Amino acid sequence: MTALRLALSRIGRLPHARSFASAHRPNSLFSPLDDFAERHIGPDDGETNTMLSHLGYKSMDAFVDEAVPPKIRISADEISNKTIPAFSESQLLARAKDLGSLNKPYKSYIGMGYHCAVVPPVILRNVIENPQWYTPYTPYQPEIAQGRLESLVNFQTMVMSLTSMDIANASLLDEATAAAEGMVMSYVSSGYRKRKFLVDVGVLPQTLAVLRTRAKGFNIDLVVADALSAIEDDMLRKDLCGVLVQYPDVNGHIKDFAMFAESVHVAGALVVCATDLLALTMIKPPGEWGADIVLGNSGRFGVPSGYGGPHGAFFAVTEKLKRKMPGRLVGRSRDATGKPAYRLALQTREQHIRREKATSNICTSQALLANMAAMYAVYHGPIGLRRIAHKVHGFAQVFKDSVESFGYDVANVTFFDTITVKVSNAKDMHDVSIAAGINLRQIDDHNVGVTFDESVTSNNLVDLINVFATASSSSSVSLQQLREPDAPAIPSSLERTSEFLPHQVFNKHHSETEMLRYINHLVSKDVGLVHSMIPLGSCTMKLNSTSSMIPLTWEEYSCIHPFVPFDQVQGYHTIIKELEQDLARITGFHSTSLQPNSGAAGEYAGLCVIRAYHESRGESARDICLIPLSAHGTNPASAVMAGLKVVSVKVQDDGNLDIEDLRSKAEKHKDKLAAFMITYPSTFGVFEDGVQEACKIIHDNGGQVYLDGANLNAQIGLTNPATCGGDVCHMNLHKTFAIPHGGGGPGVGPICVAEHLSPFLPSHPVMPLGEKAINAVSAGPFGSSSIHLISWAYIKMLGGQGLSNATKIALLNANYMASRLSGHYNLRYKNVNGRVAHELLIDLAEFDKKAGLKVMDFAKRLQDYGFHPPTCSWPLSTCMLIEPTESETLEEIDRFCDAMIQIRKEAEDVISGVQPKDNNVLKNAPHPMHVLTLPDTEWNRPYTRHTAAYPLPYLEEKKFWPTVSRIDDAYGDLNLICDCPSVEELATT
Repeated sequence: MTALRLALSRIGRLPHARSFASAHRPNSLFSPLDDFAERHIGPDDGETNTMLSHLGYKSMDAFVDEAVPPKIRISADEISNKTIPAFSESQLLARAKDLGSLNKPYKSYIGMGYHCAVVPPVILRNVIENPQWYTPYTPYQPEIAQGRLESLVNFQTMVMSLTSMDIANASLLDEATAAAEGMVMSYVSSGYRKRKFLVDVGVLPQTLAVLRTRAKGFNIDLVVADALSAIEDDMLRKDLCGVLVQYPDVNGHIKDFAMFAESVHVAGALVVCATDLLALTMIKPPGEWGADIVLGNSGRFGVPSGYGGPHGAFFAVTEKLKRKMPGRLVGRSRDATGKPAYRLALQTREQHIRREKATSNICTSQALLANMAAMYAVYHGPIGLRRIAHKVHGFAQVFKDSVESFGYDVANVTFFDTITVKVSNAKDMHDVSIAAGINLRQIDDHNVGVTFDESVTSNNLVDLINVFATASSSSSVSLQQLREPDAPAIPSSLERTSEFLPHQVFNKHHSETEMLRYINHLVSKDVGLVHSMIPLGSCTMKLNSTSSMIPLTWEEYSCIHPFVPFDQVQGYHTIIKELEQDLARITGFHSTSLQPNSGAAGEYAGLCVIRAYHESRGESARDICLIPLSAHGTNPASAVMAGLKVVSVKVQDDGNLDIEDLRSKAEKHKDKLAAFMITYPSTFGVFEDGVQEACKIIHDNGGQVYLDGANLNAQIGLTNPATCGGDVCHMNLHKTFAIPHGGGGPGVGPICVAEHLSPFLPSHPVMPLGEKAINAVSAGPFGSSSIHLISWAYIKMLGGQGLSNATKIALLNANYMASRLSGHYNLRYKNVNGRVAHELLIDLAEFDKKAGLKVMDFAKRLQDYGFHPPTCSWPLSTCMLIEPTESETLEEIDRFCDAMIQIRKEAEDVISGVQPKDNNVLKNAPHPMHVLTLPDTEWNRPYTRHTAAYPLPYLEEKKFWPTVSRIDDAYGDLNLICDCPSVEELATT
């Protein structure tokens, strides 16, 4: 027997040889050949028939009939190519180009926390346009995520250094929601006793709007005033938990808050400071004048403005607040061999564990954008950042001097990049600027704002100055007439004197060659969809198609300020409107809001809408939210944030919701029942028959139903949340609708609502809606607008029929996988027909009892076979939740199943005594790391912990330099990591 067959016989399976993929014949000679559905859906017709036959079905319809309850099915006509026509890839890109031309390329000086960033080409091409960076998942498995973990430590270190704070997290959603987190931290730090939170008048208006929304849920009393004066009010001080200041403020002023911070601390409150990272290269950092929490938007560090996002917010705190800080935190630990390694730290703070005791529902961060900002800092270094800051500040000085020479009064004495100019008639000034293709900030009838950024060229500066010359009937100027300023317009007491970014990683990679190598050095350590299936249950790691990603970085979409007049962004608004309509059609609801910029934000927004609805009916006392014990941790955390009280509902042994317990508690709380949150299909991976009955119980007792759309990928074209009985749902566009997970963000969580809830959808300062609308839930009027392009393209290219077919294949792939694994593992839940939904839950409890093998031992062993592990220990602590999605071929699914079956054999060796319980291939044996591939794999995947249990003789073992061994709590004290040591040690390894 050949060496190959010998090796194959050891795992008991010959490789699955995939035949040539079948392709459908075009309808006519004139039909496009680049049909997207054939590229997106993994199994071809032959593989689909193979899986159906394996499961005992002769047709897809027969299979679906047994997987999805018939009483919730919808007509096939509801989601079809008639209701959502399909575009080919080339047709979609042509339409995106046409719509992009409707966005007017005006130069914006609006500011207000948003800038037209200059993205270095080496970062543009090799990070945001590189699927190795944008397709991985959140780095919960650190052995296969060391690259982006190191980059996130760079981000944290960058923020800590520039702000002079003790510790920073790995990003939040946006500046406004970060400020809301700071407000709640202040309230919590007061022992939940002090309820007044002071907001300075210089804070960004979108931040204030989000604060108003968040404050309502916690019953915090917002006081908006001149903070420097208001702090002298003794009545305010007695009940003050915190203060938010903007530094520099929205009008450009730089104020000295040192004495103010002392006064706030004497009152027993916290100082929260929203700031600008580039400004902090020149002005005294908040950590040096007494701030307790520092936050802001890192977008101007090389992240496109994208009509509002996504951008990575930064959030830094003092040492005493580190355990109250929301969001993810990366720390440095050790692997099994003692080698330095990174991992997520202090995760007991997260909502997954704290549930209704959590004060934040943060789940998704903005990892991809944080990594871009970190790379920007690495590329430019402290000297380069200071040069950029000096140029931006210098342009602002030249502009100020010029307009003052025309007779204008300028409100600013001190400033960094923003000037407020007093004018006789602001409307006339805006008319002149618009005619010149320039947007100024609209303040009021007699003031306009101008903010400079890195993208402003000398010619742009001259054009801007001449707008003011024209409006004042002054002579125009030329570049040769402008004079460079003599000194910064920053008082010496507020100038930065401390060094920043002294770490080697920020002072080494400044040539493009070195930067290119560093970026690829990091990404070579990580596993993404470019390497193998990522079968994370409830995460839907499907294809992020290149065609849907292409328009994202086009200039027509990437460099647009979110507060430009609507008539300048007709292309964007067409895409947004079409996406809203398509999502409403898919969910069966009336209206959509794209504003929530994460799934958890969507949950929160939906519950706020429900509360507003009850209040409009005079039923503000309704504050009880029923939530099954099986729910995702964000559900109870979001409910608490919306001001609701959580009452848990039991789940039966078979995984189904306990309808009688739900009925009992709904009737008990009928006078106070606000909402019921349910995920469908359930988090156990099954379509429950009783979902409509459960929703009727809630409605009969005066409540509204929130249907969590985390598992919407199992519904499209077959059922929908409205048919199931919901009133509102959120969707994860980064799951069901193919936005990349980005290694931990961005995400988008729009909500769709029934008609009676439509008037309550989120408003925004630049997009006011009706009187019933709730305040904003994110900084941008449409949330993370630029990545809406991806989901819009995904839906348009699949069309209604393609969307339905994708759902059917997702169900088929999961059920085929369940069938193959069920003879080797305990398949925990299935319906009466023996079918699962789009994911399956396998229980590994027996291996702990028999061999001391736990879920994470199986997970780490899967990494040895080149796979990212499934979702571990959720929704049950002894289980793995597996979701293959529709994008994976039968070959890849079989490869995963082969690996799982082989690991089962290895576990049996431990049970039978062939391998010792304390030192085996599933446990943490500190072996050197080697490349291991399954026998039917054609390339090596360098992501292993140790050698195989059954060495494969035809494979050449190779050391692979960027790998680490197993990382978990046993190998490092993560409390020591919170000091965030310098990153040069690993950066130079």
